[in-house]
Amino acid sequence: MSTYKVIEIKQSVFEDNDKQANLLRDELKKDKTFLLNLMSSPGSGKTTTVLRTIEALKEEMRIGILEADIDSDVDANAVSKTGTKVIQLHTGGMCHLDADMTKQGVKELGTEDIDFAILENVGNLVCPAEFDTGACKNAMILSIPEGHDKSLKYPLMFSIVDVLLVNKIDVLDYFDFNMEELKTHVKKLNPNIKIIPISARTGEGIGEWVDWIRTEVKNWNRN
Repeated sequence: MSTYKVIEIKQSVFEDNDKQANLLRDELKKDKTFLLNLMSSPGSGKTTTVLRTIEALKEEMRIGILEADIDSDVDANAVSKTGTKVIQLHTGGMCHLDADMTKQGVKELGTEDIDFAILENVGNLVCPAEFDTGACKNAMILSIPEGHDKSLKYPLMFSIVDVLLVNKIDVLDYFDFNMEELKTHVKKLNPNIKIIPISARTGEGIGEWVDWIRTEVKNWNRN
């Protein structure tokens, strides 16, 4: 006789989170606020990219930033020096944000005077990919030193993002990084993904990145 139970899972364990995410998107739509979920490994250049983005768009959009970390306020402090509205979210040890946590952050940030907001998610390529935050679009950064094979090791992350920023192209000559191989791998996982090589340090490629943002914000407000 069996000494254990067999339980059939009928619904996704993420079902409640997905409902909350859709509700948050409805609220953002009503408020005409575009929220971008930005993900990457630690050290890939997320905050530097955020600062470049603010610099490029601050005269044409009202921007807000949500900085998510397990601890510390280093990134929020860096962003605050630009004069941009920013809040720091501490996850209490969790390696990601879910829709409810994001909603709390958006509420504290406020959307009444924000056209474009960036959620800088907790730095890793695993947990953040599993949870719909309620953002309008998902983006990730892969830096050249991390290698072109990351899409083979973390396929889910690459499959759920709308745009991939390949950062630190200014050091491409110093690493064994095959850009074409990366593009081939990623396109197999996600045929509709947009791939933009950038250098957040020098500003190379940032123009194409902010053009993508302008288009997405306009489309969000139009539909």
